[in-house]
Amino acid sequence: MSVLNPLGAIFSAQFGKQVQKATGVVANGETALFTIATGKVLITGLLGFVTVAIGATASNAKLVFDPTATGTDFDLCTATAITSDAVEQQYTIAGTVESVGALLVTGAVGQCNPFFTDPLSLTPGQIHQNLSADPVGGEITWRVWYLPIDAGASV
Repeated sequence: MSVLNPLGAIFSAQFGKQVQKATGVVANGETALFTIATGKVLITGLLGFVTVAIGATASNAKLVFDPTATGTDFDLCTATAITSDAVEQQYTIAGTVESVGALLVTGAVGQCNPFFTDPLSLTPGQIHQNLSADPVGGEITWRVWYLPIDAGASV
């Protein structure tokens, strides 16, 4: 006997599809996380969570968008320290791109609201994680939720 899950359908309709990307061992510089292909998407939420504790070497993290078309990279958030963050520490963006919201490190391990009050409209390109230094260890898994604006658009 099949069971309908209306909550799953409501969640998908409101927040969209989910895509996940593990960074592997975090390192200095940029790591490509998500590629937006074919058309515009509306990013409704974004969540990073530590899966292997971040090393003790001082490092700041931020997320950057690199458009495929002519244009310059721009920060999706301001950089924040991730030094020695514990397993299950979570990250999301607080604020809006217009105000360059901070990459929010949630106050308690395991608690976070990854969904945006004002979703981000992004054209084809890539979302990168950018670290200011190699923290010498650690891994972060990122999840993004999106709704396609253009037919065939995907992350």
